[in-house]
Amino acid sequence: MPVFNQKGKGNLKRLKERRFAPLFVIFAAALWGVDGIVLRPSLYTLPVILVVMIESGVAALIMTPFFVSQFPKLKQLNYKEWGSLLGVAVLGGAVGTLAITKAIFYVQYVNLSVVVLIQKLQPVFAIALAALLLKERLPKIFIKWAAIALISAYFMTFGARLPNLSTGNKTLLAVAFALLATVSFAASTVLSKRLLRKIDFHFATYLRFLVTAILMIVLALFTQKIEVIHQISRHQWFIFAMIILFTGAPAIFMYYFGLRQIPASVSTICELAFPITAILLEYLIYKKYLSVVQWVGTVVLLYSIVKISTMVNFWKD
Repeated sequence: MPVFNQKGKGNLKRLKERRFAPLFVIFAAALWGVDGIVLRPSLYTLPVILVVMIESGVAALIMTPFFVSQFPKLKQLNYKEWGSLLGVAVLGGAVGTLAITKAIFYVQYVNLSVVVLIQKLQPVFAIALAALLLKERLPKIFIKWAAIALISAYFMTFGARLPNLSTGNKTLLAVAFALLATVSFAASTVLSKRLLRKIDFHFATYLRFLVTAILMIVLALFTQKIEVIHQISRHQWFIFAMIILFTGAPAIFMYYFGLRQIPASVSTICELAFPITAILLEYLIYKKYLSVVQWVGTVVLLYSIVKISTMVNFWKD
């Protein structure tokens, strides 16, 4: 009887976790919307390298006491898994974060919500990369919905207009950096699958911040960007604190806590809190809004992403 009760309590606990799991994903996604629209643009006067170095470095420093005891687990990794860890740090932590931060810094040239929405193209690239690197089966209908998603992303960004290359407008640069970030994060997701076979997602998340911090410190020293650190204002230090304590690592942990309890298709719907929050905040704060054509592109894009995300459940841990 005690064994039965123990199992019953365990099942009840899992049911409760699964019931509230979508809320963790929704809240984490909403926090990322706040990060992109409210917090990160305030740092645009600083070098992007310095911003990512401080964000990842301080986060790694805070988390180290909680994970230092798990370092012996690194002995279990083979050379492929070490390569995956380095790839996750370089692509997801460094290149991806640098690119999306740079895109967001073009706040005066492009709707930030467009940059955020472009990130929702991640499943398109992630599924393609999973098929290429992990030899996972690519659904036949994927090509159709991927093409629709990419075309919708164009109309969401430029509306019914052709991009003007002669005006010096930074819209194309912002979109290019957002796409680079999207591809980098997608590759990081695929590489994470190999890494998570040996270590849990908590430790993997910490290692991503740690290795990224080391890479960014070296890069900041090499480019002499670290010398600008004395120019950071009190307000910007406050913004860094908000990112590190709320929209950075804590949001990632909440996201993964929810994701491990629900199917990827459900998670995809919950993650729409990210662009929805961004669109609402950008309208309320910057008084920017999307045109009718951009709205049509946005709706079609989001629907395409939902369809694509339900095809392959490859990133569910």
